[in-house]
Amino acid sequence: MEYQHGGDIYSREIALDYSANINPLGLPPGVRKTLKQCVEGELCSLYPDSSCRALRQALAQHHGIPEEHIICGNGAADLIFGLAAALRPERGLVMRPTFSEYEQALKTVGAKVEYVSLDERRGFEPDLEAMCACVRQAKAEGRAYDIAFLCNPNNPTGIPSGKEQVERLAWECERADTLLVVDECFCDFMEEWEECSVIPALKRFQKLFVLKAFTKLYAMAGLRLGYGLSFHGELLKELSLVRQPWSVSGLAQKAGEAALKEKGYVKETRALISRERHWLKDRLEELGCQVYGSRANYLFFRFFPATGNRKIGESPEVFPRGWLYHRLLEKKVLIRSCSNYSGLDFGYYRICVKTREENEALTAYIREVIQG
Repeated sequence: MEYQHGGDIYSREIALDYSANINPLGLPPGVRKTLKQCVEGELCSLYPDSSCRALRQALAQHHGIPEEHIICGNGAADLIFGLAAALRPERGLVMRPTFSEYEQALKTVGAKVEYVSLDERRGFEPDLEAMCACVRQAKAEGRAYDIAFLCNPNNPTGIPSGKEQVERLAWECERADTLLVVDECFCDFMEEWEECSVIPALKRFQKLFVLKAFTKLYAMAGLRLGYGLSFHGELLKELSLVRQPWSVSGLAQKAGEAALKEKGYVKETRALISRERHWLKDRLEELGCQVYGSRANYLFFRFFPATGNRKIGESPEVFPRGWLYHRLLEKKVLIRSCSNYSGLDFGYYRICVKTREENEALTAYIREVIQG
């Protein structure tokens, strides 16, 4: 399977990576200290707890949800593919553009995937009313969806949906016997995260599953740690049956426990991302980019070069991943081309928000390639 995500610093020499949406503050101090203690101790020689009991207890306290309603995995993607394997759905519903793993997971079990296409003219705003309409219509026609995925805030756009909208969709899915999977992996980067998260509403729904991950917020991508929350007890049992018994390493479990204590780190992260996202958006617009309304730790934008030969800049044959992507790559700077997102072309890009120094470096490179 072709690699389709950010963070591929292994296929070529990269000096600056802005393609992966990782917290620019790096590993929290408490996590770094815990990992060092684990490596110097005996933990790496022991089998990990396949039930992740201590970590689930910590997550239960963190979210105010009983631990029996929490399941851990080797990153959120592990649980996405696990859900497909456990449910064996015949029909699924996703938005486009959105995170590609939902569609890929559904296709591994032969599911038919249907889409709600977001409108560029509306700034790629999530259309939950259209999703509700699709769920209602499918049920009325006797072909209800088995599963629907919602990324909130959406990836690659970074645009969130309000929790009231998501709860309306959850009710439609409940009535249609459709499992709604809400991916909130980027929600915690938002200062207004409480306006979007439906975790407090979980106990009101049986057909709602919320995905979370330590990967991005705590800069733990290399450790692979995600989890899901749901009051659908039978679903969690089925999901446990299809997963490998030691999919979450002992190091990842201990790192997760330590990360949940890093309240100051999370507060600092949210303030940094909010401040730098606005600064970076202004700089991109000054350079002629059309920037959409992200509230996450990344920006989604469109750009074509204003050259005398516009056709070259817009040619997928010459620049298959977009003119800006290839020009920056020549300088060993990696951004995320969105050309492989369903519903997008090679003029769309995504960049992560980093520190001011790093953001200044990126905009300097972009200015150099645009202005010559």
